[in-house]
Amino acid sequence: MYPLPTECPICHDDLLVTRLVCRNCGTALEGRFALERLFQLTPEQLHFAETFLRCEGKITRVQEELGVSYPTVRSRLEDVIRALGYEVGEKQADETHRQEVLQRVARGEISAEEALQLLQSE
Repeated sequence: MYPLPTECPICHDDLLVTRLVCRNCGTALEGRFALERLFQLTPEQLHFAETFLRCEGKITRVQEELGVSYPTVRSRLEDVIRALGYEVGEKQADETHRQEVLQRVARGEISAEEALQLLQSE
């Protein structure tokens, strides 16, 4: 079976489910059925959400499993939160930015002075 498409390939609007069929007996239901929020996530967002849940929400475990940095995990988490229709707190966004700057210092991409300027300009 193929994954359930959630977006129109022509205009990119949300698709509406209008028919459901039982695979066992063939009974069909017709109407207008809304997709739950989780079905509206992109495949990448859904994979991240599944990984996050499997890791019991422990960001360090998600980092290890996906092989990405802390800021990347936070960014993907915030993306999923927004996609589900919720707002991400400004404090979380500030923390993500701070972590990204610190990661850049650790990788040698910017100096401590440049990092300080970036953090003070917020």
